[in-house]
Amino acid sequence: MKYIYTLIAFSISFSVFAQQDSSTIYELSTHKAQTTIDGKKIEYTATAGYFQLENKKGKHIADMFHVSYIQNNVSDNKQRPITFVFNGGPGSSSVWLHMGALGPKRIQMDEDGNAEVAPYTLITNEYSWLDLSDLVFIDPVGSGFSKAKEGEDTKQFYGYENDIESVGDFIRLWLVQNNRWGSPKYIAGESYGTTRACGVAEYIMDTYGLYINGISLISPALNFQTLREYDDNDFPYIFNLPVYTRTAQYHGALTEKRNTDTSLVSQAEKFALETYSVALLKGDLLSKKEKYAIAEELAFYTGISAETYVQNNLRIPSWKFRKLLLASEEKIIGRFDTRLTMPDPLLKRDYPSEDPSFTQINGAFATAFNTYIQNDLQYTNTLPFYTIGNVHPWKYGDGKYLNVTDELRKTMYKNPHMNVWVANGTYDLATSYFGAEYAINHMNLTQELKGNIYFTYYNAGHMMYLLKSELIQLKKDAEVFYTK
Repeated sequence: MKYIYTLIAFSISFSVFAQQDSSTIYELSTHKAQTTIDGKKIEYTATAGYFQLENKKGKHIADMFHVSYIQNNVSDNKQRPITFVFNGGPGSSSVWLHMGALGPKRIQMDEDGNAEVAPYTLITNEYSWLDLSDLVFIDPVGSGFSKAKEGEDTKQFYGYENDIESVGDFIRLWLVQNNRWGSPKYIAGESYGTTRACGVAEYIMDTYGLYINGISLISPALNFQTLREYDDNDFPYIFNLPVYTRTAQYHGALTEKRNTDTSLVSQAEKFALETYSVALLKGDLLSKKEKYAIAEELAFYTGISAETYVQNNLRIPSWKFRKLLLASEEKIIGRFDTRLTMPDPLLKRDYPSEDPSFTQINGAFATAFNTYIQNDLQYTNTLPFYTIGNVHPWKYGDGKYLNVTDELRKTMYKNPHMNVWVANGTYDLATSYFGAEYAINHMNLTQELKGNIYFTYYNAGHMMYLLKSELIQLKKDAEVFYTK
């Protein structure tokens, strides 16, 4: 059975009905508003609509939907940062970071970071980044309302290289049209958006001499060998293990003593790197005694029985862990956030048919965004808004495992003043924090450049900002990032 994983892992005003005729010149809906962040009143202009993307010959090839928030009455744009924001997928719109963390409005979540009951509530986001930077939320072609121009082949957008070129060209053209080349420039990406961010930073630097001041890598997907659970790839089992341990503790699936042992996760990290990895490397060279000994230790750290580990050749993929951990309670746990659970709708199947950390959230974000864009930003479009669009087949690049750490490394050497912030949810099984550490620790950087990278960790999952306590901490860490 194959499992396809999406990494994942938005007054005076005028609005226009977005016609679908290819000859239409798309106007923008603009809206002046204000908000209060940390006691400071911020007056801003919100702009929503299509951006006509042109290729290097000036040909209009795509209509990319975007929403921007620009602070008003700024005397010197050279002192005001601009941040370009996108999520991942591939095929995900920017709605998650837009309505979950960075924009001036956010969806109210319940105390666990899950969606409340429909029709959902939009509230002022007192933890928006708008006091730190102007914001441009980008929906790549195939996501949100964004689409290739009629007659254009979508293959020129659906793939790693093509995607970074179209998004990079969007950034350059937006800077030109808005006269912001002189501003400090930042990129914030989540999940596959971090893959894109590394590629875009290198592309616009090498192609246009456009240097970025900093990149925020939220729930990073940098080396796909740490993520893809193929039969011949041992990396995900190693890097998911500490997440299994933290999750088992959270759900009380271990003994009472281990459930409260604050050092257990660090012990699991050490075991994963120094013992488990070696055992997997040895493969069939392991004796039966050695194999059972490793299985007992895995059971100690995860709450999954040693017998189950032996039956699965010491390898429990994340989808099976999500099914097994609370099987006695007939519950499954989330992939994007392993804290969240739901009753197992298909008990007889050996894999979880739903993701408790996405099933309800997707509907909340789709409903809230469609409501917000029409009522608050006064923009109407009859096309469906795809929170996650169908952009398959997607070409991930040469080789079996896309790895963008080389692009990030080259950019840092050529642009040694660029800062990199790596933000990780510790209950994330889509892009584990331990895998992100591995990717960064294998970049072969000088000691000086290592100082440009710093990690932060959150007690939630992939979209850590859905839990209010972690949204607050994320904003505090953003303040540090923009003042470095």
